[in-house]
Amino acid sequence: MLSKTEILEALRGRLIVSVQAYPGEPMRDPNTMGQIAASAVAGGAAAVRVQGLGDIQASRSAVEVPVIGLWKDGKDGVVITPTFQHAYAVALAGSHIVALDGTRRERPDGLSLAETIGRLHEQTNALVMADCGSLDDARAAVEAGADIIGTTLAGYTDERPKTDGPDLDLISEIRDAALPAMLVAEGRIHSPAQAAAARDAGAEAVVVGTAITHPTTITSWFAEAVEG
Repeated sequence: MLSKTEILEALRGRLIVSVQAYPGEPMRDPNTMGQIAASAVAGGAAAVRVQGLGDIQASRSAVEVPVIGLWKDGKDGVVITPTFQHAYAVALAGSHIVALDGTRRERPDGLSLAETIGRLHEQTNALVMADCGSLDDARAAVEAGADIIGTTLAGYTDERPKTDGPDLDLISEIRDAALPAMLVAEGRIHSPAQAAAARDAGAEAVVVGTAITHPTTITSWFAEAVEG
């Protein structure tokens, strides 16, 4: 079992790859996700971020790096690991880190973010990554006990505009706030140059998903360029 310090050090200064497929897509299968996770690790990923209990279990069997697990449930509002029961199940499925909605919005089960994180830390060994949308979210999530702050929801709540590419200004703001949690950039990072820019802005690690693991979207980029 990796310690908290070992997990965080494994991520520091490294690339995390998000391995996800949407319902109904050809790759929407846990075994396929596990194989893609293993391929990402072979290419240099220090960790993988995986959605769904079956995918988490398959990825734990396929890789030896830390697995960041989440469970999307719902279509609007708080959908990323929205309740404590979701978070607990994600931890039990084998996640080293549980990613959850880290905004200040009301959670479906009525628990506060602090209550959710506190229970998770008490009942499991998992770390918590809070997916935030603003500096105020990040501050509140750290106060609630989050181990990692992600910029995942920047531009997806009402607090900040959706940027073309990663929200570098938000990354810089959180860096300058010197919060006692690891800062991870995530969201709309579609090129190596953007990943490097996120690191330069202050991110301690970078998550890339679509540009590496979602061939439908990647193909559409090239098709539009060729046909456009």
